[in-house]
Amino acid sequence: APTLSQPAPVRERGVIDTSLRQAARRRKGVRSVGFHAFMIVCTIVVLYPAAWMLMSSFKPSNEIIGNISLWSDNLSLSNFATALSGIGGVGFWTFFGNSMILAVASVVGVVLSSTVSAYAFARIDFPGRSVFFAIMIGTLLLPFHVVIIPQYIMFNELGMVNTFIPLLAPKFLAGEAFFVFLMVQFMRNLPRELDEAARIDGAGHARIFGSIMLPLMRPAIITSSIFAFIWSWNDFLGPLLYLKKPDLYPLPIALRLYVDQTSVSDYGAQMAMAVLALLPVMLFFILFQRYIVDGVATQGLKG
Repeated sequence: APTLSQPAPVRERGVIDTSLRQAARRRKGVRSVGFHAFMIVCTIVVLYPAAWMLMSSFKPSNEIIGNISLWSDNLSLSNFATALSGIGGVGFWTFFGNSMILAVASVVGVVLSSTVSAYAFARIDFPGRSVFFAIMIGTLLLPFHVVIIPQYIMFNELGMVNTFIPLLAPKFLAGEAFFVFLMVQFMRNLPRELDEAARIDGAGHARIFGSIMLPLMRPAIITSSIFAFIWSWNDFLGPLLYLKKPDLYPLPIALRLYVDQTSVSDYGAQMAMAVLALLPVMLFFILFQRYIVDGVATQGLKG
């Protein structure tokens, strides 16, 4: 700090430097406050629909449509009682169980088929590997709506409509190219020296895959499991196409039953069931979200 014993120009430079630093700190503080205020506003805008859905689950149906406010003077738990009692003679837990069966089976199918396919593409040299991999990647560009009619005709001819098989068969046959591609890219980053060392010890592809690759692929496997669970849990079009019996409906189709264009729609019970349907997805994501970060971070490592 400048003192009186210093020459005047030196004291003036010290005062100017201190003023500049203080002004820079003030500008930085203003920018920080502005940035955080902007992010708070964005967070409110993004979370408001979820908050509105949660509060609407406690409102009467006549206060939901056309009302964007969060609060009501008639809050109650009657909507949850109606939702838990089910609709159309089918209980809530039947819908919940169907969704859980589809989601868990989808996770198992995706993990089993995608890891095996990814190991073949990433670690085994076979004729036409590049061509088959390119065809698989090309399926990512194919809209699902293009294959709806051919798939429905095929499953209908096989007598599989009105069962869970059309919804689960593609999962067990590596029909989800996104997950295969994700695991191939992850596996390519693992050192090939691990395979060579195991092969010198006499291990075959099955032993290498089960004892070396699978433990190292845990972040990719858990990441794929999270996405497979959420996508299957939220799937509406697939069950709508293939399932005709109400006792086979998952929760997304059950939510549709509360909206009836020919009679009174129970929007309160629909909101309550939507909240109940959202809880498993949120819990599943909260428990395993750190593995998504691990999987993305590990993608940057090179063997």
